[in-house]
Amino acid sequence: MRLLLIILIALSGLTSMEQNLTGIWRGKRTQVTGGCYPEYSIELHVYYSKDNNIMGNAYNYYDKDRFTKINFTGRYNPQTKRMVIIENAVVQYNVPNNCVPCIKTYDLNWSEMGKQALDGEWKGHEMGNSNICPPGKIHLEKESVPVFPVDVFQNDTMARLQQSLKLKDREKEVVQTITIDTSDIKIELYDNAEIDGDTVTIFLNNTLLVYRKMLTDKPLTINITAFPNTDYEFMMYADNLGRIPPNTSLMVITAGKKRYEMRISSSEQKSAVVKFRYQ
Repeated sequence: MRLLLIILIALSGLTSMEQNLTGIWRGKRTQVTGGCYPEYSIELHVYYSKDNNIMGNAYNYYDKDRFTKINFTGRYNPQTKRMVIIENAVVQYNVPNNCVPCIKTYDLNWSEMGKQALDGEWKGHEMGNSNICPPGKIHLEKESVPVFPVDVFQNDTMARLQQSLKLKDREKEVVQTITIDTSDIKIELYDNAEIDGDTVTIFLNNTLLVYRKMLTDKPLTINITAFPNTDYEFMMYADNLGRIPPNTSLMVITAGKKRYEMRISSSEQKSAVVKFRYQ
């Protein structure tokens, strides 16, 4: 019994940390002499998974018009509370002509003294070459509202496909609006009646996640990490109507300890939409 209690406490701590790390972190990044500015504002959009992996976007900005957006991956060690983030590719930037975006590595430590914080140092190299950027320090605090829009991540295959995808405009029909209390969401879709060849394309906030998948008695599963205070719109677009119109499905949403079931249908005129918000 004692061992079981210890395990449950440990698992509870991991779940709590997952929700603590996922979200918006904003603060200041300093740079020693030789950089473009001595101090920058910085906002990290962090997605933290149960296997301690991290991904997201880093916005380094002087103001909303002068910024760099760089995606990153990383790891968190729950024992040492240390986080290492490695920036990968510059997605977007608008900086003065005399400045060069820096591809950075962050070495941070998590703490909670009234407010959650990440503190540490960074180093890096200039985009497009191996010139070393003057390093500096970082202080970030957990925030509830982002300065920059929160992305829905998609894999490279879906990103390329969406660029060339041409779908007919259809009316959106909101089936249900849900308020959730966790960042970890699982959505399962089943064919609601006789399996008749229904196929669907799925979007989350207009980002393509699933393309032309058939609904069966086995779940089509989509896992989503939601950001706090962010609205999400899950849309099911019917690729066909199967042998028995319309295109219908049973949708099961699991969010923490809560479970929602709803029957949704899409046609050639309307696409079913479920809205949710992590409050």
